Amino acid sequence: MQTIWLSGAEWLAVLRIGLGLWWLESWRHKDKKGWFERGTGIAWAADVAGKHRWPFVRSGFDKVVRPRPKLMAYVVVYAELALGLGLVLGFLTPVALIGGLLLNLLYLVLMIHDWAEQGQNAMMALISLVALFAMAWQTWSLDATIGILL
Repeated sequence: MQTIWLSGAEWLAVLRIGLGLWWLESWRHKDKKGWFERGTGIAWAADVAGKHRWPFVRSGFDKVVRPRPKLMAYVVVYAELALGLGLVLGFLTPVALIGGLLLNLLYLVLMIHDWAEQGQNAMMALISLVALFAMAWQTWSLDATIGILL
């Protein structure tokens, strides 16, 4: 593979780190007080799920999220933080990439009618797939440094 400036593995690391920074920004800009104390994030998602045209989205939300809104708020917010840190640091990178891909797919399905969000979720999912199958943790990662997951 020919590349300019960096090696192919280094460019993949740049892609992985950029995706991690994207997750960290998602975490950073959340109104945590609103999410944790007032339940704003889960209330918004409940409204979206309640109007969803696909019945499995409504029923899935009602079974999994609605009974435990406070727990799910913490799960969503801290999952984004963990994904971002895992990808930026390159620690347990395949786990972070698969987790991020699944979270993006959940967001994609939930917000299927919100075109502004669809591009972001589709691109983040695509980057996760590329980074996973190209093993983007081979360079500039804790995984490579400590010799795990190679």
